[in-house]
Amino acid sequence: MMITTRTPLRVTLGGGGTDLQSYYQHDGGFIFAMGLNKYIQVTAHRPAFTSGVQLFGPDPERTDSVSSVRHELVRAALEAHGVEDRFEAASIADVAGGTGLGSSSCFLIGLLAALHALKGGAPDRQALAEEACRLEIEVLAKGIGKQDQYMAAFGGLTTLDIAPNGDVTVGAVRLDPEIERAFVGATHIYYTGLRRDASSILSEQNAAMQKPEGQKSATVAQSLGSIKELGYRIRDAWVAGDLDGWGRMLHEHWLNKKAMSSKISWPEVDALYDHVRSAYGVLGGKVIGAGGGGFLMLFAPHRGDELEAFMASHSMPRLDYDIDRGGVQVLEARL
Repeated sequence: MMITTRTPLRVTLGGGGTDLQSYYQHDGGFIFAMGLNKYIQVTAHRPAFTSGVQLFGPDPERTDSVSSVRHELVRAALEAHGVEDRFEAASIADVAGGTGLGSSSCFLIGLLAALHALKGGAPDRQALAEEACRLEIEVLAKGIGKQDQYMAAFGGLTTLDIAPNGDVTVGAVRLDPEIERAFVGATHIYYTGLRRDASSILSEQNAAMQKPEGQKSATVAQSLGSIKELGYRIRDAWVAGDLDGWGRMLHEHWLNKKAMSSKISWPEVDALYDHVRSAYGVLGGKVIGAGGGGFLMLFAPHRGDELEAFMASHSMPRLDYDIDRGGVQVLEARL
């Protein structure tokens, strides 16, 4: 049997960083995020006679056994599902990895959905997200949070309320279609061409929070507390159709994130951000993803065409996107 899955990438709109255990175990976390109609597609099957493991994609490899697979997400997922041999998978993505859109967890969710389907199973989205969280956070000890796995599973305009014990309550945010179009139309996303591994920055935040006696811990905790409160306000602004309020809160979020780490942004991005705010009426923005690379979100309520032309002249194309509605999907199961 051959299985093909499709899983959406995401952008965080509010609360980013509060999904880390080092924070939510004290005060609980809150995320408001948006699934994008940009996807990672995974096709997997178990050949009848070919031995070993073969992967096709950005980092292709062929090995004799699962234990020697270099791709740690694939290795962990196969081991968790008891697959020891005879496995092939291929992946393609609308957007390159390492650009802040949650691609690693997106790939893992798609792979896990395929593995369940190969065995005739179909876990609910919550169970699938928690399985991915366990593999990434506990088994592989990655210093990341829970939002990427949940957003890959659920998609949509979604809130995640994270209890101190790690339980996640998922909520759907539904807008008037006209209001939704206005938000998407004025909320530009540009590709900067910069790439950076987010895990190093998230690990730095985790380390700071785990040393409560340090000054850095107090700074990070205060910033994350403000970001969490801001996440609720951003959610409320979207529901109320308060576009300008969303733009101003984006700028407030920018300032809070930069207070946590010097790695959140890049000097050239900081300079660019200051320029477009003064020259094109951009009310606010954020670097998408914890790693400070990849994509820059800018809210431009009035001079969007001029902004787009300026960014293109600096080799930063605009991402054409809409909101994904379905989360992870099994597109095809073929014998």
